[in-house]
Amino acid sequence: MGSRIKLLLIVAIFSLVQGCSSISYYWEKVQGHSEILNNQRPIKEVIADSKTKLETRQRLINAEKARNFASQVLKLPDNDSYKNYVDIDRDYVVWTVVATPAYSIKPKQWCFLIVGCLSYRGYFSKQSAEEFAADLKKKNMDVYISGTKAYSTLGWFDDPLLSSMLYKSEANLVGIIFHELAHQQMYVEDDTAFNEGFASTVELLGIKAWFEQMNNKKGYAEYQLAKQRDKEFKQLLNKTRLKLKALYELSLTNEKKRQEKKLLFVKLKNDYAALKKQWNGYGGYDAWMSKDLNNAHLALVATYNDWIPAFKALFKKLNYQFKDFYKEVQVLADKPKQQRENSLLQLME
Repeated sequence: MGSRIKLLLIVAIFSLVQGCSSISYYWEKVQGHSEILNNQRPIKEVIADSKTKLETRQRLINAEKARNFASQVLKLPDNDSYKNYVDIDRDYVVWTVVATPAYSIKPKQWCFLIVGCLSYRGYFSKQSAEEFAADLKKKNMDVYISGTKAYSTLGWFDDPLLSSMLYKSEANLVGIIFHELAHQQMYVEDDTAFNEGFASTVELLGIKAWFEQMNNKKGYAEYQLAKQRDKEFKQLLNKTRLKLKALYELSLTNEKKRQEKKLLFVKLKNDYAALKKQWNGYGGYDAWMSKDLNNAHLALVATYNDWIPAFKALFKKLNYQFKDFYKEVQVLADKPKQQRENSLLQLME
């Protein structure tokens, strides 16, 4: 079935079961994804094109190698995803909106057909994301809009490689391909933490295997340093997140909570300044920290990382065999959510 027909069928189904506001939301997705599909070209063709910039050509060559590596070594889906390329002429392909109540760190969820319930809403149009965020702010919600460089249709379509995915860092370039293909390999409805933990684990394992095969010890060392900084930064954010959670559970007036909340975010910025000194002034997170931070900025900090130790333990238990690993992850996925989480906790122990 052609991609365009698939898209129209999906939006037709949504139209039968959703309200008018939801129809416009889904139609925005159809238009955005259709535009991308209509502008894709085979990567090999783009590489051979004399008009392609040298830097872009080299990154596409690496991406093509990574795509083959993903199926041959990591045993990820062997389909036509990431074999075509689209220059989207912007830094981000999608803008996501995360929202929490003013005195809670629990993100609001929105539920959709196919993918289930998610702790964010995504828009191809930045303006649409900002308009939706503005409506949420009127309801006294804390809101955060972030740009996203890639997305997955979970195997419903052959996803193309986007110009926004062509990171300068080799590790980030190959890693994003591994991560998005992992979502095609495994996706559990209504369990974002499980899905992102699994995909992030495959990304980490894949990058390690990639650098080993390339015999690039220097590249892997640089990647490990970046990951260590990222881990320390997220630990800092999660520490603040837990303090906010504890604050909001106290029997205080909203005004008192507002004052204490403000102080915690001031402390977060001070703690970040101290962390930068440990990094010898590395300021890779300066732009993010310069924002007017609120609950929503911290709401999903743990989502991508909570279950990584459990998945790594399972991979080790299965003697580092990807096929066996995916089979066991499917067993976990088939369990009810509480049983699934209990099994993951046991793996972490």
